[in-house]
Amino acid sequence: MAGVAVPPDGALRMGTSRARWVLLTTVLGSSLAMLDATVVNVALERIGTDLDAGFSDLQWTVNAYTLTLASLILLGGSLGDRLGRRRVFVVGVVWFAAASLLCGLAPDIRTLIAARALQGVGGALLTPGSLAIISASFHGSDRAAAVGAWSGLGGVAGALGPFVGGWLVEWNWRLVFLLNLPLAVLIVVVAARHVPESRDPEAGGRLDWPGTVLVAVGLGALTYALTAAGEPGRGPGIWVWAAAGLVALGAFVVVQRRSVSPLVPPALFRDAQFTAANAVTFVVYAALGVVFVLLVLHLQVVSGFAPLLAGTALLPVTVLMLLFSARVGALAQRIGPRLLMTAGPLVSAAGVLLMLRIGPDASYVVDVLPAAVLFGAGLTLLVAPLTATVLDSAADRFAGVASGVNNAVARAAGLLAVAVVPAAAGLGGSDYTDPGAFGAGFRTAVLICAGLLVAGALIALAYVRRPLAAEELPRRLHLEECPHCGVTGPQLHPAGGGETGR
Repeated sequence: MAGVAVPPDGALRMGTSRARWVLLTTVLGSSLAMLDATVVNVALERIGTDLDAGFSDLQWTVNAYTLTLASLILLGGSLGDRLGRRRVFVVGVVWFAAASLLCGLAPDIRTLIAARALQGVGGALLTPGSLAIISASFHGSDRAAAVGAWSGLGGVAGALGPFVGGWLVEWNWRLVFLLNLPLAVLIVVVAARHVPESRDPEAGGRLDWPGTVLVAVGLGALTYALTAAGEPGRGPGIWVWAAAGLVALGAFVVVQRRSVSPLVPPALFRDAQFTAANAVTFVVYAALGVVFVLLVLHLQVVSGFAPLLAGTALLPVTVLMLLFSARVGALAQRIGPRLLMTAGPLVSAAGVLLMLRIGPDASYVVDVLPAAVLFGAGLTLLVAPLTATVLDSAADRFAGVASGVNNAVARAAGLLAVAVVPAAAGLGGSDYTDPGAFGAGFRTAVLICAGLLVAGALIALAYVRRPLAAEELPRRLHLEECPHCGVTGPQLHPAGGGETGR
C-alpha cells in the first residue's frame, strides 16, 4: 500500500475515477459478509445431509458466525478508528477469505462450525470499515451521495445474492464459501491501489478488552445453553451454562459503567426513547432471525422447493425496501416514528401468519408470495423510522456508536432467537429430514415469531413518544451508519451484512 498517492481525508469527489474505485471496494466488502450469511441459510439442508448433521448443528452453523460477529463488531470499529480503517478492513477481508476456504473444505460439521466462527471474526473486522471509509474519504458535500450509491449498490447485491447462492447450492454447497476467495482477492487489490487510509485523530483511551471478553463469554454460554436445551437427553446441568452466561452479561453491564472507554456508553440508555427503540429492535429482529432461517428450510424440506426458488422466496422484502425505504423515512420525519413503528411490526406479523398456509403442495405465487410481500411491507414501514429514532435519540458525539449498539442488539437478538425458538417449537435432532415433524415445528415457530412482532409494536406504541428532530436528523442519517441498511444488506438476514458506526 506504500507508494500510492493518498488524498487527504474528505477529499474525494463523486464522479472521479478514484471515487468509483472506493465505492466498488466498500460495496464488495460489505456484500462479502452479507451474501455469505444469506446463502448459507439456503445451503443448510444440503449441508446437513452431506455432513450427517443434526438440527442443533445447523443452528450452530448459523450462530457460530453471528456469535463472534455480534461480540466483536464494536471492537472492530474501534480498531479501525485507531489503527487505520483501510488496514483493518483489508485484514478483515483476508481473514474472512481464509475462514471461507476452511468452510469450503470442511470434512465434518464441527470443522465447519469452527470455521464459521472464524468467519465472524473476519466479518467483525471488515464490516465496520465499509461505510466508515466512505464517510472519511469523501468531501462533505458529496458524502450523502456516496452513501446513497453504496446503499443502492448494496441493495442490488442483496437482490442478486439469493439467485447466485441458490444456483451454487444446487451444484455444491461448498461453492457458496469458495466463491468468496476471488472476491476477496479483488477487494484487497483495489483497496491497496485506490482506497485512502484514514484514522480518527480523537480516538483515544484503552480498548475495552474486558467488556469484549465478557460479552463474548456471556452470549456464547447463553447461546450454547439455549441450543443444547432442545437436544434430547440433556439434563438440568445445561442451565449452569445459562447461569454463567447471564452472570457474564451482568458483569459486562458493571464494567461498562466503570470503564473510561466503554464499548457501550451507559449514557446512551439514559434516554428512554433510545432504550425503547433498542427493545423494539431486539424483539423484532429475534423474529426475523428465525423466519429467515426456518422458512428457507421449510420450503425445501416440506414444500419440496429447489434451493434456488427457496432462496429467492423473500426477495420481495429486498425489493420493497429498495423502492420505498427513503419515502417511509421522509414520512417519519413529517409525522413522527411512533405510528410507523407500531404499524410496521403488525403488518409483518400478518405476513408471518400467512406463512402458516405454506404446506407440502405450496405454490410460490399463491402461498409464498403474498406472505413475503406483506412481511416485506411491514419491514419497510418499520426499518427507516427505527433507524431514525436510534440516531435521533443519541447526542452527536454518540451517533456512530449508537447505531453500532443498535446493530449489535439486532445481531444478538437473532443469535439468541435462532438458539431458543426452534427448541421451544419442538424442532431438533433430524427433524429437518422429516417433512411432517419439521412442518409441525415450523407452525409453532411462526406463531412465536408473530407474537414477538406484536410485542415490538406494543413497545413502540407505549414508549416511542418524541417526534424526530426537524433539521439535524437528515444529515446524520446520511453521514452515520445505518445498522439496517442491510436489507439492502444484512440486517434482515441473520448475521448478514449491516455495519457498525464509526
